[in-house]
Parts: sequence; structure tokens; C-alpha cells
Amino acid sequence: MSGNATKGFRLFLDEHWRKMYHTSEAVYQDTIVAISTPIGEGGIGIVRLSGRDARAIARRLFPGQLVNRRLVYGHIVDPENEEVVDEVLVAYMEAPHTYTREDIVEIDCHGGPLPLQRILGLALRQGARLANPGEFTLRAFLNGRIDLAQAEFVLDVVQSKTQASLRLAVQGLGGKLSEPIKEVRSSLMEILAYLTARIDFPEDEIEEQGITRPLESAQQTLQDLIANADAGIVYRQGVRTAIVGRPNVGKSSLLNRLLRQSRAIVTPTPGTTRDTLEEVVNLKGVPFLLVDTAGIIDSVDEVEALAVERSKKAIEQADFVLFVIDASEPLADSDRQLIDLLAEKTVLVAANKRDLPCKAELDGLPWLRVSTSALTGEGLTELENGVVDFVLGGRVIASDAPLVTNPRHKEALIRAKEHLDHAQTAIAENLPDDFITIDLTAALNALGEITGETVTDELLETIFSRFCIGK
Repeated sequence: MSGNATKGFRLFLDEHWRKMYHTSEAVYQDTIVAISTPIGEGGIGIVRLSGRDARAIARRLFPGQLVNRRLVYGHIVDPENEEVVDEVLVAYMEAPHTYTREDIVEIDCHGGPLPLQRILGLALRQGARLANPGEFTLRAFLNGRIDLAQAEFVLDVVQSKTQASLRLAVQGLGGKLSEPIKEVRSSLMEILAYLTARIDFPEDEIEEQGITRPLESAQQTLQDLIANADAGIVYRQGVRTAIVGRPNVGKSSLLNRLLRQSRAIVTPTPGTTRDTLEEVVNLKGVPFLLVDTAGIIDSVDEVEALAVERSKKAIEQADFVLFVIDASEPLADSDRQLIDLLAEKTVLVAANKRDLPCKAELDGLPWLRVSTSALTGEGLTELENGVVDFVLGGRVIASDAPLVTNPRHKEALIRAKEHLDHAQTAIAENLPDDFITIDLTAALNALGEITGETVTDELLETIFSRFCIGK
């Protein structure tokens, strides 16, 4: 490669690598403060400050000596009248080795609303600004401590509903998903730089570089991530599951069995359930929001009719339907009406009352079914396993595999993979390099939306608005 070509190639690489990584220099000049523990009474409450004036503000409120990375005992004092507000422990952490890469002060006080609000108010009067939702984590992202995917996993850790979802969130926070995506971006960046040098410096002899194999490797990595994304999303978001059936087939009894507690009222009288009842259950690490519904029948009773409408709405909103049938009786007209109603839904049939002789003809049903008894508990394990396997599509997720758990990430990966497919097609058809670089650039942008290199302000606002103010 000639001198001009080498210089152009290097400048191109430097520019793009610079965009791939944030600098450690803080991007904010003000200092924020927020209460970082839940509202209400508790043993300890935390007021957190972050920014260049965090230490100075804390020193005006805390007469004790602040020592980097030491927890110091003392009192918060109102500087205007020297009133002691609370007995506290204060931790000062010096930038850049902090969560936000800014100076941070955390004040551990008594966990009542009044002391927390008093200390918050004092910090605001000393020049701090009330933090926006998720602003501490936003600063961690903008200051380069974490990428955008890791920032989103912070919220997943906080909102985890099962041990499995917590494990996946912690792995994501540690960069388990970001690592392969950054490796793919790095590989594509090298290919793009090479092709751009060929386009910009056609008069120079540029050493041939194979691009097909790196592209195929990138495609395979993205395909592997996409393949298990649906299962990962299920672990993260859970599954809204409507338990439906005609009256008195055992829906509420089955709910109680799955919950291992008597949550729904159960009587021999049909129509006991008059409203939807929602409870969360952990089945093999997957959170299920179970919605017990009223039996769906034609009724002239106004209350029953309203209950049936709510049941139908629950079916519409459900990701998955557990259709409970009384297998000890022949299928009724109301069962067949439900079969028609559920035609467009994802359904698993629970053939209940297996402790009694089976009289229902179930072979014609279009869905998989599991035989169980809500009364005795027979078949409950098979039902739970069947529900989870059905929802996960039979996928077995390796505990150490990077897993996509966010629908936004999945959609971006799909777009990136499609652009790489188009690039391979352009190579196979011997199209000019410009056609390939267009798709490579689009793929890089799509992947950058996951890790944050090509993120928009609007997307950042959407993501971090879901955080609590103190995180």
C-alpha cells in the first residue's frame, strides 16, 4: 500500500475507532442528587450525589472529614442554623473510579421519609440539581464506564422476577452480550476501512484482503444471538398467561395448585369467579403472570356478562393461553365456542380431572394437551414442564451463552443480519464496492444502536425514562 493510501486508511480507522469508544472525560458540569432507596420507612435510606461539586456540597453539610473510599460516621447539619438533621454514615468516592466516573457521595441516613427529604432539600439548596430518571446510569454510559446494552441490563437487574432472569441480567451487565457484538463491529469496521481505501485510492496498489470469511463469521454470530432471542425475552419479560375455560372446570383450583397457595376462591358452585385475578409464579426460572378468568358462557345476568367481557379482554391481552377442559365430561357447546375464540392464540390444553374417568374426545383439538388433576395434584409437574417447554419452544439455554433478552436488541440484530446478507449477495454478484459498503455501514449502525455508538437522543430519553430517579 502506498503512503497516501496508508495515511487515508489509518485516518479512516482512527475516526471510526474513536466513535466506537467513549472518553473518560465527564460530559456533565453540574452536580445531581437523588434519594436512591425506595420511598417509605426502613432501616437505612441513601441520598446520592454525583458531579464535580459533590464533595464540596457534602462537606458543607457534613462537618466530618471525608476520606476517599471510607465510610465515615457523623451528622448532617443544616449550615444555615447548625441544626443536627440526622446521624449518618457518609461515603466519598473520587472520580474516575466510581459508578458514573464522577465524584460521588452517598449519605446513609435513617430510612424515614422525613430525614431523607430534609437531606435532599439541603443538598439542593447547596447547588445540586435533582436527578432525572436514570441519570446516574446515563452518566455512567456517557462517560464510557458502561455501554448502552449494559445500562439497560442495570434496569433488568433491578426488575428481575426470578433467579434465571437475575442471572441473565447480571451477565449482561458484565458485558456478556456486548462482547460478541463489539467483536462483530470491530471486524466489520476493518472490512469497511479496507473497501473504503480501495474506493478512495483506486490509483494505489492496495494489498488484497479476504472479506468473505469475516463476513460469514459475523453473520453466524448474529444468527446465533437471534436464534435464542425469543427465549431470552421470555426470561426477562415473563409471559402473560390467561387461564380460560367454561365455568366449574377447575381454573381457580389449577391456579391455586400452580401458586402453591389458596389464592382464588373455589366452591362447587359454577360462576364463583366474577373478575380476573392476577398472580406471578416462577416456573423453571420463567416468570408467568397468571390471569384467572371467569367462565365464558352466554348469560343474561349483567354481572356475569361483564365478567365474561373481562375474560375475553384478558384473552386478547395474553401472550399465552392455558385452556382448561373438564376431561371427565364430554365437550360442551361452550367448550367449542372457546375453541373458536382461541383460534388465533398460542394455546396449551390442560385436560383437568384426570383422577376421574376420561369422557372428553380431545383428539380433534388443534393444540398440544397435558392431563392433570387440580384436586390431587396429579400431572402438575408435567403441566408445568409442558407450559415452560411450549413457551420456550423446546430451547435449552446454556448458562454461559450470551443471550439477547431485550426486544429492541433483537430487532437491531435482525436488521444488521439482513444488511450483511445483502452485502454477501453484492459480493457474489461482483457488484462495485460501494454497494457492499452501504450495507456494511447500515449493519454497523444497527449494532451501534445496541451498544450506544450510533444512538439518538430520542432513544436515550426513551430508555432512561423507565429508570427510577435514584438509579
